[in-house]
Amino acid sequence: MKKKWLIILGIVIIVILGIGVKFYMDEKKLNEEMMNVVYSDEAKEVFEKRLTNLDAKAFTEEGIIQSYEIDKESIERSPMGGINVTLLINKDLEWYITYTLGKYNGKLDGGGASISKELTKKLNLKGS
Repeated sequence: MKKKWLIILGIVIIVILGIGVKFYMDEKKLNEEMMNVVYSDEAKEVFEKRLTNLDAKAFTEEGIIQSYEIDKESIERSPMGGINVTLLINKDLEWYITYTLGKYNGKLDGGGASISKELTKKLNLKGS
């Protein structure tokens, strides 16, 4: 009787471990896919278009926005669908924009955006 319970317990543990490994692998694959999307040329176009909409002279000598970089740690699945990603502007930790990237009509585009208070002030956006 005791041997039977040990066998059942062993099988249950193996099944739980198998499920855990599957979830881990699925999550890892999803994270790699999100990274590929965020670092794609298509995403770069979206970011640069959005940034020049905020600052018409972005990436020029007169512009406030000179550069951006993707905060790798910020990349995560959005609960509303898509991918949340934060861009650091001019390597300043207080200047950032968080976008939700998603596919809209088959094209990658930025959905909602959240702009830091400091960057909003610098760009003289309404609501600051």
